[in-house]
Amino acid sequence: MPGTVQSIERAAAVLRLLAAAPDGLGVADLGNALGLAKPTVHGILRTLHQVGFVEQDHSGAHYHLSDAFGRLGDTYLDPNELRSRAINWADSLASRSGEVVRVGRLVEGKLVVVHHVFRPDDSDQDLDVGTTLPPHACALGKAVLAFDTSGAARVPKLEAYTTRTIVDPARLAEELAGIRATGWAGEREEYIVEMASIAAPIRGLGGLVVGAVGTTGRIERICDSRLRYRPDLVSMVRATAEAIGRDLREDN
Repeated sequence: MPGTVQSIERAAAVLRLLAAAPDGLGVADLGNALGLAKPTVHGILRTLHQVGFVEQDHSGAHYHLSDAFGRLGDTYLDPNELRSRAINWADSLASRSGEVVRVGRLVEGKLVVVHHVFRPDDSDQDLDVGTTLPPHACALGKAVLAFDTSGAARVPKLEAYTTRTIVDPARLAEELAGIRATGWAGEREEYIVEMASIAAPIRGLGGLVVGAVGTTGRIERICDSRLRYRPDLVSMVRATAEAIGRDLREDN
């Protein structure tokens, strides 16, 4: 039974990704987005094709939703649900890391903050909930972009915010490939000088990335003296993302 449920979840995730990609997606694109092996993705697509939910283009390289199935859209997860599942885990991460913690999701090419936990000290801080961040210049955004099938194409313009901001599409693509390989994203002074951040993707049903959680602070606190991201913070962030995702999957 658990295997059947997992198969259904993965099929649903594939359909949602195809719904958000009018030009269709290949097996490798879907595998990268869901963290699945190509044979697994191909098996899912074969089944969906047999029941008439997906079709192949003339080249056979890309799949898209069939006209009969219609388009599902990519906003299946209510941001309030993401926030409610993240609250306790994000609070714990802020307490353990001593830094600001934010949860965000990609909306129309921008990273929207849906939850924000203040740094646990007495300093003056502004609430970021509802604000938008450039996804290519922050760890939260890159953690989502890396697993988004249209990737940087969802970002209208790679605008520079500091001298370290990645504005070259090829370099950003390389960065996103590295994030897919490691499972987490980092950023040093790419959005704000003297600040750094670490984030990890949150996976919902079927392994679909629905957002990201991360911590941000002054670069000397996020990184060591050699500007390497602190391993303990990376571990904390990744564990938090996994916990939030697990809650989302178990309660749906």
